[in-house]
Amino acid sequence: MPFARLKIGAGKTQGYRMGTPEQLAALAAHGDVIYRNDRYGNTYVVDRPGLDQAMEGGRIPVVHLGQMTGMEQVTDQYPAHWVRALLWCSKETTARRSPQRDDTDTAARLAAWEATQADLAAHPRAEWELRLDTDVTAPCEAAETIHKIVRRAVPHP
Repeated sequence: MPFARLKIGAGKTQGYRMGTPEQLAALAAHGDVIYRNDRYGNTYVVDRPGLDQAMEGGRIPVVHLGQMTGMEQVTDQYPAHWVRALLWCSKETTARRSPQRDDTDTAARLAAWEATQADLAAHPRAEWELRLDTDVTAPCEAAETIHKIVRRAVPHP
């Protein structure tokens, strides 16, 4: 199940837990902000209470991160068996998909694509259990492949 990051800001709300600057300050004061990034004029947070809730009952959340620092902080600071999957598509595909998702900031999303590509190039030793090119892998096939990797990698009670 997708992990709903805490979002402080405006725009799309689907897939996020909307929060306030005061909630972010309280999480930070308690040391519960695992990773924070600012993009598209908003703040996005992976927080300890949110991950705790997402993992209740043995659930396995999918945490979408576009920055190597975020992935490192989450895997280092939150005790879980993490499976790292790199899902990638071309810049041209990003440009085509963005308006199909009703994004109004495609130029900013293409800039984020470029920043992510540079971030990946700066971390050539990053370890991935799985790499998928979403230009050639259908969503259902990608989900099935990820599910198989997770079932093999994550210990079961």
